[in-house]
Amino acid sequence: MAALPRLVCASSVALVVWAGFCSAVCVEVPSETEAVQGTHMKLLCISCMKREEVTANTVVEWFYRPEGGKDEPIYEYRKTNHEFPGRFSGRLQWNGSKDMQDVSITVLNVTLNDSGIYTCNITREFEFEIHRPLFTSSRLIHLTVVEEAGEDFTSVISEIMMYILLVFLTLWLLIEMVYCYRKVSKAEEAAQENATDYLAIPSENKENCAVPVEE
Repeated sequence: MAALPRLVCASSVALVVWAGFCSAVCVEVPSETEAVQGTHMKLLCISCMKREEVTANTVVEWFYRPEGGKDEPIYEYRKTNHEFPGRFSGRLQWNGSKDMQDVSITVLNVTLNDSGIYTCNITREFEFEIHRPLFTSSRLIHLTVVEEAGEDFTSVISEIMMYILLVFLTLWLLIEMVYCYRKVSKAEEAAQENATDYLAIPSENKENCAVPVEE
């Protein structure tokens, strides 16, 4: 029992260390490309900083281009948030992180007309004493807005596997129950046969079966 608290303590320490390690790691995850009409859609834009970029000033520009159209600015972050007037007025929400590695935005109440190409431009200016070089990067998100959510193929496979597993476990349980029932029945039959054989022995033989006691 004394080993259990030690195990819990060790697990807690490992979890804290793992969380601290993961919080310092930046992973550039691609954004989802399909949204359902009437929902909120987060346009994920992550640009991991290099060691020399930690002290850089970051400027973020978001553009939207409809099919067959031109890029139009919709959002900008330059120490403060700025939303450009247009079709997205009042429907954009900043979701960037404090370290400016995640510079995502969310489109509220997505409509079918929001389908198109979204561009996320990140510009970082280094704060060196001698010079101030710039680092730029871009992320493109091809967003398609649908009227209803389609059933995910992965979820369908997961449901099928779950049902197969349930059927297998049910059959295995039935087989175990039948096996145990037969085993118990055989044991009871053997006990009854022994009892019957014992009762069939004459009384004098039963006395002879007694173990003699040595004086």
